[in-house]
Amino acid sequence: MAENESLVRMLKIAGYSEKAIDYYLKKVNVGVIEEVSPESFTGLCGDSMQIFLKVENGVIKDAKFQAIGCAGAFASGSAVTEMVKGKTLEEAEKITEEDVVNALGSLPKPKFHCARLAVDALKKSLEKYRQVRN
Repeated sequence: MAENESLVRMLKIAGYSEKAIDYYLKKVNVGVIEEVSPESFTGLCGDSMQIFLKVENGVIKDAKFQAIGCAGAFASGSAVTEMVKGKTLEEAEKITEEDVVNALGSLPKPKFHCARLAVDALKKSLEKYRQVRN
């Protein structure tokens, strides 16, 4: 418990919001959905992410992700997968890096690229889904 408290304190000092810390610690939506396997997307920093979507009648019913990266990548992956649930493919396509940062409450400025990573991985997953379904 003391180790976890120390990590939380460190993340708060770095500028992560409570929501971002919670997503990171609980690994919200980390996993795989077997429907369509997207390619992994690697960001400029070297972190990588895959987003898996379960789509029914053009609506995203579930979303999971896997990542290799920092707390910012995991928080952003959790945020974007929460944001897309219940949205159409077209609505999900419109999610931006700023939307992810706003959904988290705050993210350290040097970690904004993690939100970009999540959005780019989402777009790649949507593209792959459309290719497989057409």
